[in-house]
Amino acid sequence: MTKEFNLKSRKNGILNINKYNNLTSTTNLKQNKIIISTTKNAFSLLELLVVILILGILAAAVVPRVVGAGDKAKVDLVCVNMKGAANALKMFKLDNGMYPETEEGFEALQSNPDSDKYSNYSSAGYLENLPKDSWGSKMVYIKTGNGFDIISYGADKREGGSDEYADIKYSGCNK
Repeated sequence: MTKEFNLKSRKNGILNINKYNNLTSTTNLKQNKIIISTTKNAFSLLELLVVILILGILAAAVVPRVVGAGDKAKVDLVCVNMKGAANALKMFKLDNGMYPETEEGFEALQSNPDSDKYSNYSSAGYLENLPKDSWGSKMVYIKTGNGFDIISYGADKREGGSDEYADIKYSGCNK
């Protein structure tokens, strides 16, 4: 809000009407007028309600997408860890002509379980650490004929389950 007052003198002065109204004034000597402007220090109730409404709409659109993202990220990380373990298994097969037996598990990738059976075993091994899933559980290795599968039991750490508690298989990660 701006108001103008005509002056009768040409002196520069300060207009102090009321310190609680936050009025400021300036004197324009050429036009001989004082311009008073007021400032507003708070939001109205309507403005606050509009801001709250906008934030509510944004939250309703964003929250459902963000809530499931953590679980999907954990599943994706398990698949990445499985691919690393699968590469170690493939290197094992290149050197030894076969995958380790199910009973030998991932431990066969850390140290040679049978020197006679795996005569070309790498002296450094194939894995430094046993692969774990995003929930801290060990993954399970299963030899299937000429192939293999790697399984994580998921968030519930038990075999079976559905939805976010479903088992994660290496064969399903490649899809």
